[in-house]
Amino acid sequence: MSINLEQEFPLSEDIIYLNHAAISPWPRRTAEAVQRFALENMTQGARNYVQWEQQEQLLREQFRHLLNAPAASDIALLKNTSEALSVVAYGLNWQPGDNIVITDQEFPSNRIVWESLQNQGVTIRQAAITPTVDPEVALFTLVDEHTRLIAVSSVQYASGLRLNLTQIGSFCRQHEILFCIDAIQSLGALQFDVQAIHADFVMADGHKWLLGPEGVAVFYCRTALREQLQLKQYGWHMVEEANNYTAKTWTAAQSARRFECGSLNQLGIQALSASLSLLLEVGMATVEQQVLTNTHLLLAGLTQLPNIKILSPQQSNRYAGIVTFRHQQLETQDLFHQLLSKGVICAKRGGGIRFSPHFYLSTAKLKQAIESIP
Repeated sequence: MSINLEQEFPLSEDIIYLNHAAISPWPRRTAEAVQRFALENMTQGARNYVQWEQQEQLLREQFRHLLNAPAASDIALLKNTSEALSVVAYGLNWQPGDNIVITDQEFPSNRIVWESLQNQGVTIRQAAITPTVDPEVALFTLVDEHTRLIAVSSVQYASGLRLNLTQIGSFCRQHEILFCIDAIQSLGALQFDVQAIHADFVMADGHKWLLGPEGVAVFYCRTALREQLQLKQYGWHMVEEANNYTAKTWTAAQSARRFECGSLNQLGIQALSASLSLLLEVGMATVEQQVLTNTHLLLAGLTQLPNIKILSPQQSNRYAGIVTFRHQQLETQDLFHQLLSKGVICAKRGGGIRFSPHFYLSTAKLKQAIESIP
């Protein structure tokens, strides 16, 4: 199937969108799905609710493909990454003296939730991965017999450092340590395989590389661990017979739906499903190849500029879709505003300017962004 990416991403001609690591613009099909759903609600109400439930199941199946999960029943649809992390953090039975190993570059979502467990006697150990050439070993060095969990971002939000998830997952499985991955900076940009990397828990919101809206997130929980997570939220949707409203007894759903306590974000589901349909039609192998090509182009172009210091890794096995750099003559705040004034949509992160182009960005746009740097 031939996809016209210019039609799918009709961005204003006066901008170059390099901020997918923050919030992505929607594809045309996503905006149209929202418009259709809004019109349907206005004119039909919930007349077609059965079809809404079918779309919900389709989204689970789409995520199953993206994650290579064993089954769609391993997929829960939550509100955001932080909620999914909290399901894990407050579902596990901690003992005083347990410790969790993370990196020192984590986004607050993947740090605060673990730090909140310190009142239960849990210690948080942060591996310093900035100066090391082997961040995985830095993580492993902090592990001891009391380590219950290693929790990392697949790609660090500020530096763009990509971790070797297969290596970490194999280590965790060998040492009987749980492995939790915040995949928000890679899912939708890179291929992902929860089985190959021995992931126990994976979560990602839809509004970054997945090209969808805020308010819908995927939570993958390995089947064998579902019942080990204590439930902290209860409601009609998380029971086995969710549509039996008169039942006086209930049991939690055997599937990952047990983590969805109440009504889902149906509007968000329609939108995110449309976005994922584009990624799946293009193919994640193609998406990944183009994301990495775009990143390489940016790295190569920035290297040629005077007064630019690249803060992101430049080894091909360490970068993903994020390039962060600093101008050695201009304040980051000043450069940020100059770029915005030229229509280069980017972010300030990690002590510099962060560019994060998705697969559909043209080479011409990327070169124009580089030329916009004084």
